[in-house]
This record gives sequence, structure tokens and C-alpha cells, in this order.
Amino acid sequence: MALNSMMSEISAEVETVPTDDIIVVEDLWRTYDMGSEQQVQALRGVSLRIRHNEYVAIMGPSGSGKSTLMNLIGCLDTPSRGKYWLNGQLVSDLDDDQLARIRNKEIGFVFQTFNLLARATSLHNVELPLIYNGTPAVARLEKAKQALASVGLESRMMHKPNELSGGQRQRVAVARALVNNPSIILADEPTGNLDSKTGIEIMALFDHLHSQGNTIVLVTHEADIAEYAHRVVHIRDGQIFSDEPSKRARNRA
Repeated sequence: MALNSMMSEISAEVETVPTDDIIVVEDLWRTYDMGSEQQVQALRGVSLRIRHNEYVAIMGPSGSGKSTLMNLIGCLDTPSRGKYWLNGQLVSDLDDDQLARIRNKEIGFVFQTFNLLARATSLHNVELPLIYNGTPAVARLEKAKQALASVGLESRMMHKPNELSGGQRQRVAVARALVNNPSIILADEPTGNLDSKTGIEIMALFDHLHSQGNTIVLVTHEADIAEYAHRVVHIRDGQIFSDEPSKRARNRA
């Protein structure tokens, strides 16, 4: 009887994660201990679902909790309470080593500061995730070349970051994010260090990636950048304040 009850509970849990949702967050809390018995509640019971091939922007001012939510979605941190499923797998209870494997397999990161190795070529920077997961050298080289070609940098493969423009550096970062064919691309303020013209070019690249079937989660505090997405989630005081289609999506409807 006890076994039947346990199996029923497991089945009920599995059924709460539809296959068409790539990200499922339920009642997520993140509490930081600041010492002297002080605590900061960065997230307060956030629930969110993102479907395969959605293009979602998460917005909020400094201190709103958007960066904390990004870290949890990116498996860079674990929640104090609540559950998080990524691509059907419950990841909120995993340890650091397990999270590292999930990050490498499922998530492609694009950062505001590019995070490229200064002394490495574009090709080697893009190869890095494949080195970490043990991809053989020949296959690794071919995948890295394909990823750079997909962002229009075939002719810059042997250039180092200081030989590239800001936009080109961000394209290398996007290629690195794509090289493992991840489940989601998580972009944190991807235009923050770029001029307006280059920022528009990078956002056009994200449009293209989305049209190719990629799921994109964009974290930004800039309303005009968020409008490139099809859905905008606003975070305020650690909670979801609003979740609605972007103006761009409404205009297309």
C-alpha cells in the first residue's frame, strides 16, 4: 500500500511538467543570509513557465530579483525553496557537480561582458564548452567552425578578442552559446557594452536564432531591448509583477 502511494505521488509530480514547457518554476524562493540574523528575500514565491521556442524577456530594476531568477534558471544557484524543472528534469535539488553538467549540456550563456579568453582565438573560445564535455578534437573543431559560421564570423576564426569589434566579440560569445546545441540560450544584458547600432545588429541575430527554433530567455533592464522578445515578464521586489505579450507580439497578432 505504501509503495502504491509513493508511486502515485511520483506520477503526480511528473504530470505537473507538460512536455511543451521547457522551463517550469513553481513557488521559487531565494533567501540570502547576511549575518547578524539578517536575511534578504531575493525571490518570493515565483512561478513561471516558458514553452519550447519561446522568446521571453525578464525585466526589472536593480534589486528586483531578476538576476537571482536568471542565476536559478541558468543553474548557477539553487533555490531556498520551491522547484525548477528544465527540459523535463527536476534540477532544483541537484548538487554543484550535477548542475555543472546540466549547464554545459542544456544552457548557452551570453553575457554583457562577453567573458572571452583574451589570449585565445575566436575558434578556441567557441571550442571551450566542447572541451569541458569531452568532445573529441576533430568533432570539436568542426562544431566550433559551424557555430562561428552561423553568426557570420567565418573570416574571424583565428582572431583574438582584442582584434575584434565589440559586436564581433558578442557574436563569438553567441557562437560559444550555440556550439553545444543547448535547450535554451540565456542572455544577460547582451547589448549592455555595445553602441546602439551594434546592439540592433546583435538583437537581429537573436531574432534569427529564434526563427531557427531556439528558446531564448533575455534578461535586461532596457525596455526597448525587451521589446525584441515576444513575451515580457516584469520582476519587482522578488515577485512577478506582470507577464504579458510584448508590443511587438501584439502588433503581429
